[in-house]
Amino acid sequence: MSKEISITDEVLMNKIFVVEGIKVMLDSDLAELYQVETKRLNEQVKRNSERFPDHFMFQLTKDQWENLKSQNATSSWGGRRVPPYVFTEHGVLMLSSILNSERAIAVNIQIMRVFTKIRTLIKNNDELLKMLNDLEKKGNERDQKISIIFQYINKLEQENKLKNEQFKRNRIGYK
Repeated sequence: MSKEISITDEVLMNKIFVVEGIKVMLDSDLAELYQVETKRLNEQVKRNSERFPDHFMFQLTKDQWENLKSQNATSSWGGRRVPPYVFTEHGVLMLSSILNSERAIAVNIQIMRVFTKIRTLIKNNDELLKMLNDLEKKGNERDQKISIIFQYINKLEQENKLKNEQFKRNRIGYK
């Protein structure tokens, strides 16, 4: 039975970053969560490199690393000599197969739950956005129809005004 860990979902969500449209976690953050050294985590990954294709894990370029640091305005990532490795959701899942501790398993389960929550939130936001766009379209169509109705009403009012003005005039000629 895996032991419970006390890492909040919010802490995990704050350790998930988006690099070029891909949700990733830094090697140092994962090492901290698994309570191992970053160096040891990366050694295990290199020993099992066949399990980590490019879409599971990759090393950030210097530009990507600088951009990520500047976006998050934090210096807590320290003075690394080389940009970090990052792991996608699949890469994090694969880590549980090479880090065979109870803590690694428990942390991975929680991370997978958070990735699922994020995916659900994004899906719900997309659905909400679509609904709002649909409502806006319907609103625009309705506004156009209401505008046409008001134009007809104004036209009818003007015609009635003309008729009333003509009716009130003194008639000339035969009665």
